[in-house]
Amino acid sequence: MENFWDYSVWGTFNVIAILLVSLLVANIVKKTIPLLQASLIPTSVLGGAILIVIAGFYKAFTGNVMFDTIFFGDKGTATLEMLTYHTLALGFIASTFKDSQGKLTKKRTIEIFNTGVTTVATYLLQAILGMLVSMAVAIWIKDFFVAAGILLPFGYGQGTGQALNYGGIFEKEFGFVGGKSFGLTIAALGFISASIGGVIYLNLLKKRGKIVNRGMEEGKLRSEEIQSDNEIPMQESIDKLTVQIALIVGAYLITYIIMAMLGNVIPGMKSVIYGFNFLLGVLSATLVKALMKWLKKKNMIKKEYTNNFLMTRASNFFFDLMVVAGIAAIRLGVLENYWGIILIMGAVGLVFTYCYNHFVAKILFPEYQEEQFLMMYGMLTGTASTGVILLREIDGDFKTPASDNMVYQNFPAMIFGFPIMLIATVAPVKPILTLGVLVVFFIVMNIILFRSKIFIKK
Repeated sequence: MENFWDYSVWGTFNVIAILLVSLLVANIVKKTIPLLQASLIPTSVLGGAILIVIAGFYKAFTGNVMFDTIFFGDKGTATLEMLTYHTLALGFIASTFKDSQGKLTKKRTIEIFNTGVTTVATYLLQAILGMLVSMAVAIWIKDFFVAAGILLPFGYGQGTGQALNYGGIFEKEFGFVGGKSFGLTIAALGFISASIGGVIYLNLLKKRGKIVNRGMEEGKLRSEEIQSDNEIPMQESIDKLTVQIALIVGAYLITYIIMAMLGNVIPGMKSVIYGFNFLLGVLSATLVKALMKWLKKKNMIKKEYTNNFLMTRASNFFFDLMVVAGIAAIRLGVLENYWGIILIMGAVGLVFTYCYNHFVAKILFPEYQEEQFLMMYGMLTGTASTGVILLREIDGDFKTPASDNMVYQNFPAMIFGFPIMLIATVAPVKPILTLGVLVVFFIVMNIILFRSKIFIKK
């Protein structure tokens, strides 16, 4: 029987409390120091960095891992990894529940499709570059994990959660010592790369006189942006936020049931299946959303239960928690032999992601080139939130289609991007074959992307 005063009862709560307090401290620090404000580093990244510094000092003075002390229930690091894993899926589920507004024209559909293909092509480019670096290192350093470079697109392109997932798969299934921390560090470097590249480009635009105002001030929300007329009341016998959380958690429960059944059918793929929790979460949320629309059509429910404003707040909360937990979970000690490799990989990812997305935006999105580039570069080195931060610097009111492109591109990106996730699990066993497949896939994606330029109609 548990006693309420035992640390086993309080450990998980203490971890979450420290993460949220670090976000508050990071927000104060960022608003206080002008240099940090100008850097565009997300507050969640700064919060994670603060915790790494504090944990480093604690380790230096005591010799112990701060998050694995009794205050955090002796398993704080595992809790951080668990939070990173779950909040990735919960954030995607909350985003999926949001309603799409307005009808798409043929031109807008093409631009959204092209954005999704660009996302996948960038993943492939990052994977190719990462594999080239790690394969070259494996020639010179004996026993280096040859497929470490495949974590570059998961850290840069997909963010902290997937970097942890695949780092964990490589660590458990293929013996990559420090795989989780390697992936999480790559993801952290991605946020820094987003800030560096974003600031450079914004300064270039400022010199050319293309930035009139920075657009970072919060505007006042209109009542219709918070709640539409056909929705359930904000507060009655059950609070509206409670309904949103219940829908998100319910969809995630369905996700777990699907993963459990698939894991029993194909036990050899269990690690990969559970690594797809976010993708199956999107599928579950889509099914729940479709069921609710059917029930409303049959007049079995009278009002809309989902609310865009609250779902956005929920997804942002989960993603903030994911980033700060993921960075705080980095174990610097296990990376002491990898720092040079990680920095080279991070620099390569920064330069080529910057150049490729700039080229694509210039050729395919000439009407809003700068906005599209900033959104894509921020998203493909950090997260969707980072892309929004950079975009708001030049398009504070989201007047261009760039922000919509980011939201709606997820569907084509998931369809084309799914094979990469399967290819990644082959990389440790057959790295050369994996590299060849990635190169061919990259060429195919670019043929699809630039089809209008390659196959010019007479």
